[in-house]
Amino acid sequence: MSPTRRRTRRLPKYRRARIRHFLFIVGPNRVSGGRITRRHLAQGVVVRESEMASPRWPEAFDGLRIGHVSDFHLGALMPIDKALEVVECLAAQQPELIACTGDMVDLDSPDIGQLLAALAAVDAPLGCLLVLGNHDELHDPDGLAQCARELGITVLRNEAVSIARGGTAMVIAGIEWGRSAVLCARHVDMACGDGGDPHLLLAHNPKAFLRAADLGIPLTLSGHTHGGQIAMKKRPNTNLSITHRRSIGRFQTDGSMLYVTSGIGAWFPLRVNCPAEIAMLTIRHDPAPAPE
Repeated sequence: MSPTRRRTRRLPKYRRARIRHFLFIVGPNRVSGGRITRRHLAQGVVVRESEMASPRWPEAFDGLRIGHVSDFHLGALMPIDKALEVVECLAAQQPELIACTGDMVDLDSPDIGQLLAALAAVDAPLGCLLVLGNHDELHDPDGLAQCARELGITVLRNEAVSIARGGTAMVIAGIEWGRSAVLCARHVDMACGDGGDPHLLLAHNPKAFLRAADLGIPLTLSGHTHGGQIAMKKRPNTNLSITHRRSIGRFQTDGSMLYVTSGIGAWFPLRVNCPAEIAMLTIRHDPAPAPE
């Protein structure tokens, strides 16, 4: 059964999200005669190449190329045809591993199966992994996760898996949505409790990095913030995401690395100095720790 058939419309958080959707998307779009949404949809998605290095990253996976995407928010501001174009662009970058860090849908979308199928079809040798975000919980988290798994995507919900490259294993953990750093830390501990120290953590909320760094996890990938969507020119971390100290780009603490992507979609139809992105990350083992 498609996850769109099992909606949780009566949840208070869903109703609040519907109100937000009307105030920030439907209402302004009607007043502008559709110009706001059309202008937003005309904006492109950039491919941002970034190389990160840490002494904690396993030598056997030196040079691993990860395609990191997040926050599609499939719905009014991300129609399925544009989402599929993004996946085509991602495939053209030839990632070894695809990491999706949540919010695949905005509220609910009948097209989510198409998007998941397209991601699963990308020829990434080490596969496609997914964690869920807060908007996925509004939609139907269990149904979405089941749909993704049936298509061959690895969904991580406070758990970890191993992947192999050249006969050497790497542990990847992924956690459920947590609003606070405390809840994120609990989820990280749960994901790491099955044995094996993770080398890579997928977490929708970048606040999970606090616990990941405490545990010495080499790399955390996150989304959620959208980079604030409106930022100061040449100062991307000065943006509307004021509740997050680490809201976009690369960070490092004691050899543990974090990358927060600005995401693919949006929750209001405006991006200024903060384009949507596909983050292509090349991860290196470097014996010398980088400055924080």
